[in-house]
Amino acid sequence: MPRPPAAALASLFASPDDVEAAFYEALQRGDIEALMGLWADDDEIVCVHPGGGGRLVGPAAIRASFEAIFANGGIPVVPQQVHRLHQLGAALHHLVERIEVITPEGRQVGWVVATNVYVKAAQGWRLAAHHASPAEPQEPAVASAEGPNTLH
Repeated sequence: MPRPPAAALASLFASPDDVEAAFYEALQRGDIEALMGLWADDDEIVCVHPGGGGRLVGPAAIRASFEAIFANGGIPVVPQQVHRLHQLGAALHHLVERIEVITPEGRQVGWVVATNVYVKAAQGWRLAAHHASPAEPQEPAVASAEGPNTLH
């Protein structure tokens, strides 16, 4: 199974926020080497894309999916509404991804809700899971304690 080159692993990320910033920069640039260098060195890393297709487990499956996505260039995605839960060796970020594209019909904005899981390893913080799902056509709101309290 292909692993990122040593140069991609050279970055030591001091925090989950550092990894997250690098993740979204790599998505925007369509930089597969930078993107793959952010993942934990583990065969159980996982990614779920908002377009479906199931879960992708392991570096080879994740790399192949992003190579196909990046064939059309980077993704104009901007993280927003980031909420963080940090523990000693793990962190969970849930957020909204704003994707804006220009089409012949004009500017189109889409929304994706995402969860990113980070783990602290010997080489610093790394991404262990990225799960993204399509959201409503308008910007998703954050439910508060006063809002709906539904568990499914």
